[in-house]
Amino acid sequence: MMTNELDSLLEWFGLKDELRTGWVLRNIDSPESVAAHTWGTASLCLLYAEQEDVDPQKAVTMALIHDLGEARTGDIATRAEEGRQTIPKSEKEAAERSAVTDLVGPFNDTELLSLWEEYEARDTPTAQFVKDMDLIDNCLQALKYERQGRYDEAETNDHFAEFENLDEFFATAAPRIQTELGQDLFEQIKSQYEREIGRPCQL
Repeated sequence: MMTNELDSLLEWFGLKDELRTGWVLRNIDSPESVAAHTWGTASLCLLYAEQEDVDPQKAVTMALIHDLGEARTGDIATRAEEGRQTIPKSEKEAAERSAVTDLVGPFNDTELLSLWEEYEARDTPTAQFVKDMDLIDNCLQALKYERQGRYDEAETNDHFAEFENLDEFFATAAPRIQTELGQDLFEQIKSQYEREIGRPCQL
């Protein structure tokens, strides 16, 4: 193994320690890491790819690298509230593209970079499916945290002034889901979440 490969791998592994910003802002007890989210997304791709007539291996590989850039940029959460986004989308994408290019560079694997670019463009069935599984993973995690009571809902939280409980995580997912499968899974998870909180989810 070359030194530059080792250094890059150590950066890749930083995703194991990079906590998901949205959960941190919501004061979730022991929030998941980006790597944990990546595993969840990849698992969903493995389980549901054939239902969407998508190649499971390609989908899982795309899922495993979809947030790789965050090993360097950190996790910049997508927010539903107006004015909550910390940097413009274009700036975020540019920073992540630069990071992913550097992080896969030592392995001379142009396919990985190509898959990441395909995911970002969202103009293929595979990319649209993987993005939906990314969003579904987030909703499943919200349901899990709600069911486990992993935050104090009575606590004042300026980061979530317009949303109760974990509604914002459903609100950010709802308008971005593109596949019929994704929509079906979303509705199932949201319905269960609404039973947990005892009211309709605010979208």
